[in-house]
Amino acid sequence: MVISSIGHHITFLNGTKQQLTRLSSPSLSWIGGQQQQAFSKHTGSSLSLVTRRFNSSIHAKASSSQDQTTISGNEGNAPKSKVLVIGATGFVGKYMVEASAKATHPTFALVREATLSDPAKSQQLDAFKNVGVNLLPGDLNDHESLVNAIKQVDVVISTVSRHLLLDQMNIIAAIKQAGNVKRFFPSEFGNDPDRVHAVDPAKTAYENKATIRRAIEAEGIPYTYISSNFFASFVLPNLAQPGAKAPPRDKVLIFGDGNPKVVINTEEDVAAYTLKAADDPRTLNKILYLRPAGNIYSFNELVSLWERKIGKTLEKTYVPESHIIKKIEGAPVPLNMALSLGHSGFISGDHTNFEIDPSFGVEASQLYPDYKYTSVDEFLNQFV
Repeated sequence: MVISSIGHHITFLNGTKQQLTRLSSPSLSWIGGQQQQAFSKHTGSSLSLVTRRFNSSIHAKASSSQDQTTISGNEGNAPKSKVLVIGATGFVGKYMVEASAKATHPTFALVREATLSDPAKSQQLDAFKNVGVNLLPGDLNDHESLVNAIKQVDVVISTVSRHLLLDQMNIIAAIKQAGNVKRFFPSEFGNDPDRVHAVDPAKTAYENKATIRRAIEAEGIPYTYISSNFFASFVLPNLAQPGAKAPPRDKVLIFGDGNPKVVINTEEDVAAYTLKAADDPRTLNKILYLRPAGNIYSFNELVSLWERKIGKTLEKTYVPESHIIKKIEGAPVPLNMALSLGHSGFISGDHTNFEIDPSFGVEASQLYPDYKYTSVDEFLNQFV
């Protein structure tokens, strides 16, 4: 069935009639890269519960995976680089800090003075300190504190939110002055901004990321860009269904024709691959794409996988691109960003509509075949 009008009624999981305008539900969770920080407070209570459950198991899972991993490219007993994470207490940042510590890198976290005294952040900061992380006071807008922090490390990983993307110019200036950084990872962790066909507001965010790339390259700073696409905990808990608190059991919305393939990775896997790249010469001045074979699915394939797991065929409704575009144009902030990111992945196919050429990129699961990543299939098992 194809939706032919914006007012067409759809029966969702709870059996109630809802208008297609529910496509603008704040629960829509197509969030990749840093955008999830802006939307996380708007997600449904069930998704928050899933995220908490997911986070509660992260330490055991990541530890197990790391134990099985051989780090290629970091020869013999060469000392691990010292790593600084900027944006350490944010959604992506905390995974990077944990992964760095687990990989036995001397790990530093840049933390604002206000954060150091914030009771809401005390548990997270204590967790960092308990695994040997060094907390360094500093701020993106305090050049001297940035330089002082950067002079103590070899690798800088930025995980700042999309609202601060252009403020990374301050990090670039500090890295240039410090003169000791062997690798810089700017805040990306989503689609490749040089190879997207997005509509606004996602288009502007990708343009800002591309601007930061060009500035890094112009200054001759050694870099690795991470293209990891969608985060599992923002797409799979409700199979990207608007307003749903769990994967569908009766009816499912499929955006566009459902054929473009997207890539979905867990946050801890994104962090683990990032830290593997830190000391690997094969990723120097390259884009590291996270495209493990078990995490590449079209929307149609995702639905088919879920149907096999629950032993039931779902009623499918396909939403045309024109309706998605209208919803983006009329949606409020920040929902318009979530919708435009979904359009980029599920409609334009920006995760996989190009080949990775060795001249600009390498693929993580090929570089590190011993690393046991969490597959989409495995992740969905918790919801059956």
